[in-house]
Amino acid sequence: MTNALQHLFDNNRAWAERTEREQPGFFARLANQQNPKYLWIGCSDSRVPANQITGLDPGEVFVHRNVANVVVHSDLNALSVIQYAVDFLKVEHILVVGHYGCGGVLATLRGARVGLADNWLRHVHDVKIRHRRRLDHLPVAVQEDVLCEMNVIEQVGNVALSNVLQDAWARGQKISVHGWCYGLKDGLAKDLGVSMSHPGEVMDVFRNALKRYPRGGSVPAA
Repeated sequence: MTNALQHLFDNNRAWAERTEREQPGFFARLANQQNPKYLWIGCSDSRVPANQITGLDPGEVFVHRNVANVVVHSDLNALSVIQYAVDFLKVEHILVVGHYGCGGVLATLRGARVGLADNWLRHVHDVKIRHRRRLDHLPVAVQEDVLCEMNVIEQVGNVALSNVLQDAWARGQKISVHGWCYGLKDGLAKDLGVSMSHPGEVMDVFRNALKRYPRGGSVPAA
Protein backbone atom coordinates (compact mmCIF):
# COMPACT_ATOMS: atom_id res chain seq x y z
CA MET A 1 0.00 0.00 0.00
CA THR A 2 2.81 2.42 0.87
CA ASN A 3 4.51 1.78 -2.48
CA ALA A 4 1.27 2.59 -4.29
CA LEU A 5 1.28 6.00 -2.65
CA GLN A 6 5.01 6.70 -2.81
CA HIS A 7 4.57 9.21 -5.63
CA LEU A 8 2.42 11.31 -3.30
CA PHE A 9 5.17 11.40 -0.70
CA ASP A 10 7.66 12.29 -3.45
CA ASN A 11 5.41 15.10 -4.61
CA ASN A 12 5.02 16.32 -1.04
CA ARG A 13 8.76 16.42 -0.44
CA ALA A 14 9.37 18.22 -3.74
CA TRP A 15 6.66 20.78 -2.91
CA ALA A 16 7.98 21.38 0.61
CA GLU A 17 11.54 21.82 -0.61
CA ARG A 18 10.49 24.13 -3.44
CA THR A 19 8.31 26.23 -1.15
CA GLU A 20 11.03 26.60 1.48
CA ARG A 21 13.57 27.48 -1.22
CA GLU A 22 11.31 30.14 -2.73
CA GLN A 23 10.02 31.46 0.61
CA PRO A 24 12.61 30.81 3.33
CA GLY A 25 11.01 30.33 6.74
CA PHE A 26 7.55 29.72 5.23
CA PHE A 27 6.73 26.63 7.28
CA ALA A 28 8.12 28.05 10.51
CA ARG A 29 5.80 31.05 10.12
CA LEU A 30 2.87 28.86 9.12
CA ALA A 31 3.29 26.59 12.14
CA ASN A 32 3.09 29.51 14.53
CA GLN A 33 0.08 31.31 13.13
CA GLN A 34 -3.23 30.70 11.36
CA ASN A 35 -4.73 34.06 10.47
CA PRO A 36 -6.95 33.69 7.40
CA LYS A 37 -9.23 36.49 6.27
CA TYR A 38 -11.47 34.14 4.32
CA LEU A 39 -13.70 31.15 4.96
CA TRP A 40 -14.40 29.16 1.79
CA ILE A 41 -17.52 26.98 1.80
CA GLY A 42 -17.38 24.95 -1.38
CA CYS A 43 -18.18 21.70 -3.09
CA SER A 44 -16.20 18.51 -2.48
CA ASP A 45 -15.51 18.25 -6.22
CA SER A 46 -11.78 17.63 -6.73
CA ARG A 47 -11.70 20.11 -9.62
CA VAL A 48 -12.53 23.08 -7.39
CA PRO A 49 -9.47 23.73 -5.15
CA ALA A 50 -9.93 26.84 -3.01
CA ASN A 51 -6.29 27.91 -2.69
CA GLN A 52 -5.40 27.52 -6.34
CA ILE A 53 -8.53 29.28 -7.59
CA THR A 54 -7.94 32.29 -5.37
CA GLY A 55 -4.15 32.28 -5.60
CA LEU A 56 -3.81 32.05 -1.82
CA ASP A 57 -1.13 30.22 0.15
CA PRO A 58 -1.75 27.66 2.90
CA GLY A 59 -2.89 29.51 6.01
CA GLU A 60 -4.68 32.25 4.04
CA VAL A 61 -8.08 30.59 3.57
CA PHE A 62 -10.06 28.39 5.98
CA VAL A 63 -11.96 25.72 4.05
CA HIS A 64 -15.14 23.69 4.48
CA ARG A 65 -16.35 21.45 1.66
CA ASN A 66 -19.27 19.11 1.13
CA VAL A 67 -21.36 17.74 -1.72
CA ALA A 68 -23.02 20.65 -3.55
CA ASN A 69 -21.76 23.31 -1.08
CA VAL A 70 -24.85 23.05 1.10
CA VAL A 71 -25.26 24.93 4.39
CA VAL A 72 -28.29 23.97 6.47
CA HIS A 73 -29.12 24.75 10.08
CA SER A 74 -29.16 21.05 11.03
CA ASP A 75 -25.57 20.48 9.88
CA LEU A 76 -23.48 20.86 13.02
CA ASN A 77 -20.31 20.19 11.07
CA ALA A 78 -20.75 23.22 8.81
CA LEU A 79 -22.04 25.41 11.63
CA SER A 80 -19.09 24.47 13.83
CA VAL A 81 -16.67 25.43 11.06
CA ILE A 82 -18.46 28.74 10.56
CA GLN A 83 -18.46 29.50 14.27
CA TYR A 84 -14.77 28.71 14.65
CA ALA A 85 -13.92 30.84 11.63
CA VAL A 86 -16.06 33.77 12.78
CA ASP A 87 -15.60 33.71 16.56
CA PHE A 88 -11.99 32.55 16.86
CA LEU A 89 -10.20 33.15 13.57
CA LYS A 90 -12.09 36.42 12.99
CA VAL A 91 -12.37 35.94 9.26
CA GLU A 92 -13.64 38.96 7.38
CA HIS A 93 -15.28 37.24 4.43
CA ILE A 94 -17.25 34.02 3.98
CA LEU A 95 -17.30 32.79 0.38
CA VAL A 96 -19.99 30.28 -0.58
CA VAL A 97 -18.68 28.88 -3.85
CA GLY A 98 -20.58 26.57 -6.14
CA HIS A 99 -19.52 25.50 -9.60
CA TYR A 100 -21.17 24.92 -12.94
CA GLY A 101 -21.53 21.26 -13.79
CA CYS A 102 -21.87 20.29 -10.11
CA GLY A 103 -22.68 16.58 -9.98
CA GLY A 104 -24.96 16.95 -6.97
CA VAL A 105 -26.98 19.71 -8.60
CA LEU A 106 -27.21 17.83 -11.90
CA ALA A 107 -28.35 14.65 -10.15
CA THR A 108 -31.07 16.65 -8.43
CA LEU A 109 -32.21 18.29 -11.64
CA ARG A 110 -32.29 15.00 -13.54
CA GLY A 111 -33.90 12.98 -10.77
CA ALA A 112 -30.93 10.60 -10.67
CA ARG A 113 -30.41 8.31 -7.68
CA VAL A 114 -26.89 8.27 -6.24
CA GLY A 115 -27.40 6.35 -2.98
CA LEU A 116 -27.01 7.64 0.56
CA ALA A 117 -26.23 11.13 -0.75
CA ASP A 118 -29.81 11.36 -2.04
CA ASN A 119 -30.81 12.34 1.51
CA TRP A 120 -28.27 15.16 1.54
CA LEU A 121 -29.26 16.32 -1.92
CA ARG A 122 -32.85 16.77 -0.75
CA HIS A 123 -31.69 20.22 0.32
CA VAL A 124 -30.83 21.04 -3.30
CA HIS A 125 -34.10 19.43 -4.39
CA ASP A 126 -35.91 21.83 -2.07
CA VAL A 127 -34.21 24.73 -3.86
CA LYS A 128 -35.35 23.31 -7.22
CA ILE A 129 -38.96 22.93 -6.07
CA ARG A 130 -39.06 26.35 -4.42
CA HIS A 131 -37.92 28.05 -7.64
CA ARG A 132 -39.46 25.71 -10.20
CA ARG A 133 -41.31 28.56 -11.92
CA ARG A 134 -37.94 30.21 -12.58
CA LEU A 135 -36.46 26.96 -13.92
CA ASP A 136 -38.98 24.81 -15.76
CA HIS A 137 -39.40 27.09 -18.81
CA LEU A 138 -35.65 27.20 -19.48
CA PRO A 139 -33.67 24.95 -21.85
CA VAL A 140 -32.06 22.06 -19.97
CA ALA A 141 -28.50 23.37 -20.28
CA VAL A 142 -29.58 26.75 -18.92
CA GLN A 143 -31.52 25.08 -16.09
CA GLU A 144 -28.33 23.35 -15.01
CA ASP A 145 -26.36 26.58 -14.73
CA VAL A 146 -29.21 28.51 -13.13
CA LEU A 147 -29.84 25.86 -10.46
CA CYS A 148 -26.12 25.87 -9.61
CA GLU A 149 -26.37 29.64 -9.09
CA MET A 150 -29.67 29.48 -7.20
CA ASN A 151 -28.26 26.85 -4.88
CA VAL A 152 -25.37 29.17 -4.00
CA ILE A 153 -27.77 32.06 -3.40
CA GLU A 154 -29.88 29.94 -1.06
CA GLN A 155 -26.83 28.79 0.89
CA VAL A 156 -25.58 32.37 1.24
CA GLY A 157 -28.93 33.19 2.79
CA ASN A 158 -28.63 30.24 5.16
CA VAL A 159 -25.19 31.38 6.29
CA ALA A 160 -26.39 34.95 6.78
CA LEU A 161 -29.41 33.83 8.82
CA SER A 162 -27.41 31.46 11.03
CA ASN A 163 -27.12 32.38 14.70
CA VAL A 164 -23.34 32.63 14.25
CA LEU A 165 -23.58 35.45 11.70
CA GLN A 166 -26.53 37.13 13.37
CA ASP A 167 -24.67 37.21 16.70
CA ALA A 168 -21.47 38.45 15.05
CA TRP A 169 -23.28 41.31 13.35
CA ALA A 170 -25.17 42.14 16.57
CA ARG A 171 -21.88 42.69 18.40
CA GLY A 172 -20.54 44.86 15.60
CA GLN A 173 -18.11 42.39 14.05
CA LYS A 174 -17.19 43.28 10.48
CA ILE A 175 -17.84 40.23 8.34
CA SER A 176 -19.41 39.77 4.91
CA VAL A 177 -20.93 36.79 3.12
CA HIS A 178 -20.55 36.37 -0.64
CA GLY A 179 -21.77 33.96 -3.31
CA TRP A 180 -19.66 32.85 -6.26
CA CYS A 181 -19.99 30.26 -8.99
CA TYR A 182 -16.85 28.77 -10.53
CA GLY A 183 -16.52 27.73 -14.15
CA LEU A 184 -14.79 24.42 -14.75
CA LYS A 185 -14.43 25.26 -18.45
CA ASP A 186 -12.59 28.54 -18.04
CA GLY A 187 -11.29 28.54 -14.45
CA LEU A 188 -13.05 31.81 -13.63
CA ALA A 189 -15.21 32.63 -10.62
CA LYS A 190 -18.42 34.61 -11.12
CA ASP A 191 -19.68 36.98 -8.44
CA LEU A 192 -23.42 36.34 -8.07
CA GLY A 193 -24.03 39.73 -6.50
CA VAL A 194 -25.36 38.50 -3.17
CA SER A 195 -22.82 40.02 -0.78
CA MET A 196 -24.23 40.81 2.67
CA SER A 197 -22.50 42.72 5.47
CA HIS A 198 -25.41 43.57 7.76
CA PRO A 199 -28.54 41.73 8.93
CA GLY A 200 -30.77 44.40 7.46
CA GLU A 201 -29.48 43.61 3.96
CA VAL A 202 -30.25 39.91 3.89
CA MET A 203 -33.82 39.79 2.61
CA ASP A 204 -33.41 42.63 0.10
CA VAL A 205 -30.22 41.18 -1.37
CA PHE A 206 -31.83 37.73 -1.57
CA ARG A 207 -34.98 39.00 -3.31
CA ASN A 208 -33.05 41.18 -5.75
CA ALA A 209 -30.78 38.29 -6.69
CA LEU A 210 -33.72 36.07 -7.58
CA LYS A 211 -35.22 38.76 -9.82
CA ARG A 212 -32.47 37.94 -12.30
CA TYR A 213 -34.29 34.68 -13.02
CA PRO A 214 -37.76 35.58 -14.38
CA ARG A 215 -40.66 33.23 -13.80
CA GLY A 216 -42.16 31.36 -16.69
CA GLY A 217 -45.79 30.27 -17.01
CA SER A 218 -47.86 28.83 -14.19
CA VAL A 219 -46.81 25.53 -12.67
CA PRO A 220 -49.19 23.09 -10.97
CA ALA A 221 -48.83 22.91 -7.21
CA ALA A 222 -46.37 20.26 -6.03
